[in-house]
Amino acid sequence: QVKLVESGGGLVQAGGSLRLSCTVSGRTPSFYGMGWFRRTPGKEREFVGRITWSSGSTYLPDHVKGRFTISRDDAENTVYLQMDNLKPEDTGEYLCAAETLTTTPQGRETRLFEYWGRGTQVTVSA
Repeated sequence: QVKLVESGGGLVQAGGSLRLSCTVSGRTPSFYGMGWFRRTPGKEREFVGRITWSSGSTYLPDHVKGRFTISRDDAENTVYLQMDNLKPEDTGEYLCAAETLTTTPQGRETRLFEYWGRGTQVTVSA
């Protein structure tokens, strides 16, 4: 059974830092990478970044690039989101998701954020 558990959220002042963790249990070879998302009331879920398990390559969107860093500990099945220079608009519930990769016999690949954690709250005060 796959389970994702986030931790590390909390209350921090603007300009401060937090490090979120996401530990995966039940990981299988189909797990391609991990993603971080942010959920805020009244807004759509927002993509914060992703990392692959195999190479550790990362992608972060412009609104967090330069402030957030994603890393992983393959042996511990844990992914980290280091958030620096936090802003009040970074407030939200942060969720991690496991991205799986499946390939059909015809060679078609499908990637999907298939499994989700429950989230951890981050609040940034002005």
